[in-house]
Amino acid sequence: MAHLKPVLAGNWKMNQGPTAVNAYLDAFLAAHAARTDRTVIMFPPALTLATVRSRLKERPDIRVGVQNVHTEEKGAFTGENSALIAADAGAHFVLVGHSERRHVFGETDVESAKKCAKVVEHGMVPVLCVGETIEQREHGDTEQVVLHQLRTGLSMLDHEAVRGVIVAYEPVWAIGTGRTATPDDASTVHRVIRAALVELVGDGARDIPILYGGSVTATNVKALLAADEVDGVLVGGACLDPASWATICGA
Repeated sequence: MAHLKPVLAGNWKMNQGPTAVNAYLDAFLAAHAARTDRTVIMFPPALTLATVRSRLKERPDIRVGVQNVHTEEKGAFTGENSALIAADAGAHFVLVGHSERRHVFGETDVESAKKCAKVVEHGMVPVLCVGETIEQREHGDTEQVVLHQLRTGLSMLDHEAVRGVIVAYEPVWAIGTGRTATPDDASTVHRVIRAALVELVGDGARDIPILYGGSVTATNVKALLAADEVDGVLVGGACLDPASWATICGA
């Protein structure tokens, strides 16, 4: 399944409850007219997903996803949500291996692989996040770290499934820090990711969107989207303001 580029994805993290989201969507939908030349995805908190879906009934141009799923289908995992539940709730996309899942919650590359497989099994699209810490970058390990996360994360998918994923490069040192990789920094790593994807699945890899994430704003988004091999952005803080998010989605 090819995804229309550019892909503009907003990760709300643990923000925006079902009540607050109504005013947010009023403002965003008024500022962002439907477009057929891009993919816009919102990742609200799980408890807000139903409200967002309900509000977007008349706007099929905007897709929704969840920020995480468990590796298992069901069972005694209090507080977790499965891919089965996410699909049933109407999610089309799932963030997998976001740096906060890796570094705050200790998620491993193998767990990311299991999650990608479950997401695909239930007909959704994994957005596999990869990226290095500042220490790894300073030690010259960026390529090694990113490729290990990428290859392991996709290791349980067949070629056809890999062609349907989205990859997001999120340098950990640029998330929420105000530091942004330059467009050249982003392109350098995106080219490495693209080459690895081509190695995995051949020319079909050209259609896999590779997003940049890490302190993306309405001010720097155009320069990032213009960079070589940057097919879209995964936005955190800047998507919480409806005006700023509308500007980014219209870039």
